[in-house]
Amino acid sequence: MKHIIVGTNRPGSNTLLVSKFIQSLFKENGEDVTLVDLGQIEVDQLGPDHMAGKKPLPEKVKSAIESITQSEGLLFVIPEYNGGAPGVLKLFIDYWKFPESFESRPVAFVGVSAGIWGGLKPVEHISQVMGYRNAYQFPQRVFLKEIHKTLKDGKIEDAFTLKLLKDQVAGFQKFCKALKSEDLDANSINSKRPQK
Repeated sequence: MKHIIVGTNRPGSNTLLVSKFIQSLFKENGEDVTLVDLGQIEVDQLGPDHMAGKKPLPEKVKSAIESITQSEGLLFVIPEYNGGAPGVLKLFIDYWKFPESFESRPVAFVGVSAGIWGGLKPVEHISQVMGYRNAYQFPQRVFLKEIHKTLKDGKIEDAFTLKLLKDQVAGFQKFCKALKSEDLDANSINSKRPQK
């Protein structure tokens, strides 16, 4: 199963609404995908003792990381906070397993902003992290600018933007399928790794 990562824990965020809308586009294409909503998995409870291994991860965080590590593909929906990605998203990523969660994992990106750049900077930020960790990046990215005008009642109705999102969803489905068919995806590679 694929996952859509809601890149903020802000309550009632436009990012969550966009993520749910993209989830509905996958559904229209015959695929159920799961949301990983950072507002629901206790990422804000993580601290230095968790990173050092002195305390176990909160159960919801642990479960979310396990689902990431088994995902067929990840689509990040990332809002722009102060010219970058929300800290809570980077914090969550910093707890992922390496290499299992990253290497050869198909990923795609949607940026969200109130301004005119459509979340370009936060997408670049997380794209760099995924590139460094050897994920497969789907090249078609979507940038949703002036989200307060673009998103109406939880839907994107602008024909051009809607086409971009639909094309991205369909393309990402094919991208993941193609990698899997050649055993190049993370799940195929992880199945061959020696067990720890």
